[in-house]
Amino acid sequence: MKEKLEKIMNDAVEKINISAKLEELNDIRVAFLGKKGELTSILKSMKDVAPEDRPKVGQLVNEARAKIEGVLEEKKTALASAAREAQMKAETIDVTLPAKKPMMGHRHPNTIALEEIERIFIGMGYEVVEGPEVEYDYYNFEALNIPANHPAKDEQDTFYINSNIVLRTQTSSTQVHEMEKGKVPIRMIAPGRVFRSDEVDATHSPSFHQVEGLVIDKDVTFADLKGTLAEFAKQVFGEDTKVKFRPHHFPFTEPSAEMDVSCFKCGGKGCRFCKGEGWIEILGCGMVHPHVLEMSGIDPEEYVGFAFGVGLERIALLKYEIDDMRLLYENDTRFLKQF
Repeated sequence: MKEKLEKIMNDAVEKINISAKLEELNDIRVAFLGKKGELTSILKSMKDVAPEDRPKVGQLVNEARAKIEGVLEEKKTALASAAREAQMKAETIDVTLPAKKPMMGHRHPNTIALEEIERIFIGMGYEVVEGPEVEYDYYNFEALNIPANHPAKDEQDTFYINSNIVLRTQTSSTQVHEMEKGKVPIRMIAPGRVFRSDEVDATHSPSFHQVEGLVIDKDVTFADLKGTLAEFAKQVFGEDTKVKFRPHHFPFTEPSAEMDVSCFKCGGKGCRFCKGEGWIEILGCGMVHPHVLEMSGIDPEEYVGFAFGVGLERIALLKYEIDDMRLLYENDTRFLKQF
């Protein structure tokens, strides 16, 4: 029995010593010390040993177990230490190397232009109001005095979801929602994304942004509109900027006008930027049509107002002298980080 125990112990120690992985040590522990291990089998066969020899055999089994466990623990410690050392070498960091500089985000030219526009009008006492991009036909057209047979309602210009719902073609619909609340006076701008069925080119896109303004109050005149937009143009394009109003037609305003600003590159003398005209078309505006006020529940005999709308991309293109609208949406960081 003693020779058998010594053989088991020597076999166990030899296997432990040649083990190269911690997983192998666990297999050895199970094979020799587990419930079905070789030492356990000897303990189970103690019934076949003479009663007077059982204490001695039990002592030998315990000594062999202690020996195997001791060698196992030493080997486990050695393998764990070696694995840790190898890991440290593999994951060594040279703290003297320069750190990787994270790529920081950058505001888009549209965002920069919009924040400037909002700052200007908030400074004049305006409120910034947002509205839904998916809009009812009524708010997008009819409430703005655009009847059913108007060319603007042609499917070639507008994205229709069904006969009653469209992707808004202008943020003027937000103004209608505000007027219907009946809280006058109103001083607001409505920035947001709009959609029109246009081909993509240097100056057109099926999705772009507008900033529309609305003022409703008593005793508002076209002079108030002119003064407001003249101040806006000076703050955006420079103190020396002049404005010019040309008669135009919009269904929702009467009288209506297109506003030009003097070329901020040549001072109105004429150059390549303004195509030799000295003026640059910038926005449309006018006095709110009385019928639009009536449809929104505002008495046109008591209240009047003016409205204007400017393309956000147009402001960005002019302000930063960008010659192709598509550059704004290509997400090329080489272009965007210039602003």
